[in-house]
Amino acid sequence: MVSEIVVDVQGEDVSIAVLEDKVLVELQKDSSDILFAVGNIYLAKIKKLMPGLNAAFVNIGSRKDAFLHYQDLGPNVITVQKYVRGLIDGSISPSTPLGEVKFQHEIPKQGSITDALKQGHEILVQVVKEPISTKGPRLTSEISFAGRNLVLLPFAEKVSVSSKIKSASERGRLRQLIESIKPKGFGVIVRTSAEGKRVMELNNELTGLVKKWTDCVAKVAPQSKAPFKLHEDSGRALALLRDIFDPTFEHIYVNNKEVYESIRDYIALIAPDKKEIVQHYTGTLPIFDNFTVTKQIRSSFGRIVTYKSGAYLIIEHTEAMHVIDVNSGDRARGSDAQEKTAIDVNLAAADEIARQLRLRDMGGIIVVDFIDMAEATNRQKLYEHMSKLMAKDRAKHNVLPLSKFGLMQITRQRVRAETHVPLPHNYQSPKGALAKVKPALTFVDRLNDLVLGLKPQGRGKISLHLHPFVAAYVNQNIFSLGLKWKLSCGYRLRVVSNKEMGLLEYKFYDGQMQLLDVKDDEDDIAYR
Repeated sequence: MVSEIVVDVQGEDVSIAVLEDKVLVELQKDSSDILFAVGNIYLAKIKKLMPGLNAAFVNIGSRKDAFLHYQDLGPNVITVQKYVRGLIDGSISPSTPLGEVKFQHEIPKQGSITDALKQGHEILVQVVKEPISTKGPRLTSEISFAGRNLVLLPFAEKVSVSSKIKSASERGRLRQLIESIKPKGFGVIVRTSAEGKRVMELNNELTGLVKKWTDCVAKVAPQSKAPFKLHEDSGRALALLRDIFDPTFEHIYVNNKEVYESIRDYIALIAPDKKEIVQHYTGTLPIFDNFTVTKQIRSSFGRIVTYKSGAYLIIEHTEAMHVIDVNSGDRARGSDAQEKTAIDVNLAAADEIARQLRLRDMGGIIVVDFIDMAEATNRQKLYEHMSKLMAKDRAKHNVLPLSKFGLMQITRQRVRAETHVPLPHNYQSPKGALAKVKPALTFVDRLNDLVLGLKPQGRGKISLHLHPFVAAYVNQNIFSLGLKWKLSCGYRLRVVSNKEMGLLEYKFYDGQMQLLDVKDDEDDIAYR
């Protein structure tokens, strides 16, 4: 599998597309208006204690107060609060090494929020979940700074090594190495990517993470007034690379010189032999258009998503959950093997559903209504296939077997709002019937594919009948899309403006005005 990243920089906004074998599987957007992003650290004020929820509402400057649960306080929250008060009243200097700070007693794992926090007090917090819908950000007071190989934890002493490193000797080496170089007062989590890394590389990264902490607390001056931001996590481009980069990536394309250089420097630091995969895109086409990302976005974010031989998904979103309905479309016609059709459609649907969850970053509860299958072996096969597909997903998730009603339940971690590309999804046909729909933005793309894919087969002339508005669009300008078709299709083509056509309908006729059977695989879904 060929993995690529395409980075589109437009002013202050950055969009990142992850492609696997040219198929779009992830889309991240880092907009300049995201104020409370995951990883940001704030000096905050405790606004209200809620003993019934065992949580507190905290003011970090967001429109909705942020939520801090007792389980997210961390064992050393009392030490953190005393340290913050010391910075504000001037009794502790930001340059004081954390190892010289006297640690207070740890709070119990099952305690009360009123015993740990006091209303009106200041506290250091970090965003772990961005504001979603009507909910404010979710916080933790266990501050962390993530690097490529290490995660630094102030106010901790423990060194933990990723369980994914299977070699006991390597785990022991890393633990001993980190314990020998880490400053007192800090804990460290050793990530899987640290396996085999040399001491100099790990020490340099650890030093950089400690500097982030000192820069953060240096902003807390005597008489500081909460709330305000102390630290902003690295840009989404570098954050995404930090989490997913591995040697299997073959290309990273960036259309902005400054961002290109920062990504190249980062790759050169963590994988010097791979820095050449970062390329500065300077083509005339928009970068997303050049790599067909735009086209895939248009066809992947509608309410209805087609995926194979006329089969399609209907995706509905509610406040409580996401619901996905699997439909066989034309696959059910002309097939006597109902069970085989069901398992084939369901397995293909699982491929697309796993992609859609990553692409839209859907989180919370997802319920999938697959086509009913009579055989238990097929139901188990589908469950195992979905579990295998979801193993590629970096978000924490859980997949349950099919219920007796043929429903599969999936939970997926949600830390950011779902990626949403607004596309209309209702189409009133000329006869007044409400048709199944797909995004309108793909209509001209599909026409282009049909015109260029139609074989002449000795035909002298072919006319394409379109609604006048669409025909005018195709023929506009001297070097129009219609002219491109005529020069490239291999037969004599005429685009006809026909008032009898629906806005997004088309018909092909030969020279004797006989209707040609030109059917798109997706023609059972209307365009809107």
